Amino acid sequence: STLKPLHWVKVTRAMQGSLWEELQRNDDPHSVSEFDLSELESLFPAAVPKTDNTSKTDRRKSLGSKPEKVQLIELRRANNTEIMLTKVKMPLPDLVSAALALDQSTLDVDQVENLIKFCPTKEEMELLKNYTGDKQLLGKCELFFLELMKVPRMESKLRVFSFKIQFGSQVADLGKSLKTIDSSCNEIRSSLKLKEIMKKILLLGNTLNQGTARGAAVGFRLDSLLKLTDTRATNNKMTLMHYLCKVLAAKSPQLLNFHVDLVSLEATSKIQLKMLAEEMQAVSKGLEKVEHEFKASESDGPVSEIFREKLKEFTDNAGADVQSLSSLFSEVGKKG
Repeated sequence: STLKPLHWVKVTRAMQGSLWEELQRNDDPHSVSEFDLSELESLFPAAVPKTDNTSKTDRRKSLGSKPEKVQLIELRRANNTEIMLTKVKMPLPDLVSAALALDQSTLDVDQVENLIKFCPTKEEMELLKNYTGDKQLLGKCELFFLELMKVPRMESKLRVFSFKIQFGSQVADLGKSLKTIDSSCNEIRSSLKLKEIMKKILLLGNTLNQGTARGAAVGFRLDSLLKLTDTRATNNKMTLMHYLCKVLAAKSPQLLNFHVDLVSLEATSKIQLKMLAEEMQAVSKGLEKVEHEFKASESDGPVSEIFREKLKEFTDNAGADVQSLSSLFSEVGKKG
């Protein structure tokens, strides 16, 4: 055809009741087209195919142009890695050197965590190891991965670095929480007013439970205190807690300000013991991994010399800190 094609989706059979079926039905076979073919040919001519000379020229241009970058890593992963690298803003060898020197003045914890996310996987390492072409043609992501691969277990070393950065504040926060709980335990045990109130609650409970299996108790679990607000009088207006307070106000008013003995209690109530135990375990496990990497890096050679030197300084002190924290945790656990 001498005309440019119209790329539409053709209907081959007009369905009954459709516009096309109606047009077919009413079509006049003798009608003349309104479209001037010569005008269409001048306005919408078919594209002229390029001659061999043109293609040869293009080929020559392509041979003379800059060679294309080789992409080995999946496009999305490569793009995300390159975005991360633009935020770090330092040459790749300097970046790796700063990480191996555990240099917190150059890299913060967020940057280190990002580096961990973008460490090459085993599959990506295999791809790069099997590449025998010109390394200058590789993209930024591939070059970054190759730089990390020069150091044995680089991902493990970065995790050690991240742990080291956060270690001081983690230990300080845990120590503060444990000391707060310890203070609360001591305050509760030494408060004469609280002991007197507990004694009166025990007497009240035994009075109510007299002659039943629950009676003649020598003590009660602390969560039983919640039952004081659940137990209601027959008029449904007063709880056992209301009654206890009424009796204390009338007979022992000096006990009502017992809370002044418990200055650490409010802060302690905000501490979740389960979370505290999990954090303690994470610190202990983290230090074990640090020691494991320190031992493994013995066979790394010169590339890990500075890393080992800096890590030894850290582990010498960190071990004592974790031991002290574990002792305090056990002590608090016994009191609780």
